[in-house]
Amino acid sequence: MNIKCPDYINTAFRLLEQSGFKAYAVGGCVRDSLMGKVPDDWDMTTSSTPEQTMEVFKDFRVIPTGLKHGTVTVIIDGNNIEITTMRVDGEYHDNRRPESVCFTTEIEQDLSRRDFTVNAMAYNHTDGLVDIFSGQDDLKKKIIRCVGNPDKRFNEDALRIIRAIRFASVLDFEIDKDTAESISKNVLLLNNVAKERIRVELTKLLCGAAVERILTDYKEVIFNIIPELRILDGFRQDTPYHIYDVWTHTVKVVANIRNSPELRVAALLHDIAKPGCFTTDKNGIAHFKGHPELSAEKSKEILKALRFSNSFIETVYNIIFLHDMYPDGNKTTVARFCSKYSPDTVRLTLELMRGDTAGKNPEFAVEQLNSYSLAETQIDKIIESKLCLKISDLDINGEDIKAAGFRGKEIGNVLNTILELVIEEQITNKKEILLDAVRKLKNN
Repeated sequence: MNIKCPDYINTAFRLLEQSGFKAYAVGGCVRDSLMGKVPDDWDMTTSSTPEQTMEVFKDFRVIPTGLKHGTVTVIIDGNNIEITTMRVDGEYHDNRRPESVCFTTEIEQDLSRRDFTVNAMAYNHTDGLVDIFSGQDDLKKKIIRCVGNPDKRFNEDALRIIRAIRFASVLDFEIDKDTAESISKNVLLLNNVAKERIRVELTKLLCGAAVERILTDYKEVIFNIIPELRILDGFRQDTPYHIYDVWTHTVKVVANIRNSPELRVAALLHDIAKPGCFTTDKNGIAHFKGHPELSAEKSKEILKALRFSNSFIETVYNIIFLHDMYPDGNKTTVARFCSKYSPDTVRLTLELMRGDTAGKNPEFAVEQLNSYSLAETQIDKIIESKLCLKISDLDINGEDIKAAGFRGKEIGNVLNTILELVIEEQITNKKEILLDAVRKLKNN
């Protein structure tokens, strides 16, 4: 079997082999190539020590990424290649990384330490595919299976627990029975994993094609990562608009929204405060007043703990905060939202609302979806007409207001009033017209 490697990888092969060392492409790039995909990046393993690798590539930029574990990064034609010395891992004491590593020249020993069979394959042009754990068969069967004993693999690096379900979600694979049982048995080991590492895997999992199945079948893993979600499981929504409990509804919303990280994370957390807002009226109908605001606040704390960026948190917060608004298709109403939160944020919110509708009673879907379409059309018109949405867009500024006789806080209040008049299209954004409106405010 031949795998087409890019030129810069062939250059690395040639230089290592000319220096007397074995070299292989390894891991995800081999897996993706066998699946007919173009790999995002290429990793290599070699029989040379890190020092020898750096000597081989002395004419290139080399970064000593992790010499203790045998890894250097070589840059060829602007492409980064992580090249790691073949190794055998020592004992693991923190469910994260080995205490020591022992370098080897045997590719079979190196593959034996890897996580899943589909990632434990190597390739070079001389030996072809090296697949001692039947990874290629598991690819054909669409199975995620640990290399060797799954308990041992997960105790070595507990992140592999969420990586297993991430691969199953992204690739739309099933998880091998023994591996699945071990995930259930060892899920608490995730408490020993750095939040940053979990965040990366969770985000990829949520954007996967099989996310609905994975969130349903492996909800205990998700609840371990975000315990606040557990109460949603089985929590009834006794309202005509809902036919699922809160967790099932949440899973369907995630699966029915565009797979952008911000939207999928917002979908996962959008109703997280619902149980705390639960009331019933005299007819036994459930209400969850205030849950968008409280869900947004809870989400902010959860995402901070998972080390998401401030900009990501702000976007998700705003989407969740707004997701229960009722866009009526009125241009002024939509413009006010766009003025306060930006057109992009309102568009994202409408996407969440569409996904939210997919997890509700379909009897009410058509009316709701039509209102979202009307709101989206109005955003298009607002952008096309270049409607003034911010004070900075006004054709006057604070100095003009000051010249009209206003002082202190009055200046900001007047600017906000003028902006509201422009948004309502009572006046146009032209300086003389705006100044005339200011003078009227002063006289009143």
